[in-house]
Amino acid sequence: MTSTETKKEEFRKYLEKAGVIDQLTRVLVGLYEEPEKPNDAIDFIKGTLGAPSDTDVEKLNQENEELKGKVADLEKKVEDLQNELENERANN
Repeated sequence: MTSTETKKEEFRKYLEKAGVIDQLTRVLVGLYEEPEKPNDAIDFIKGTLGAPSDTDVEKLNQENEELKGKVADLEKKVEDLQNELENERANN
């Protein structure tokens, strides 16, 4: 075997051992068995493999920003309440 053939065989064994070949085979069989073939096969494959769609990422980023705002508000409330408590203790 030549050096190139050896490298290809090692890479194929690596993919097989990692389960990549089985997973890709399942995805491609699923695409083949789809009664109505999707317009974008790449999106179908990404969705089947669990890759987030662009809308998922946008939605998660928006939710993340909203949650950061809520955290900041809650931290401010905690600080205000701690200051109020300290003032009450100082006055009593």
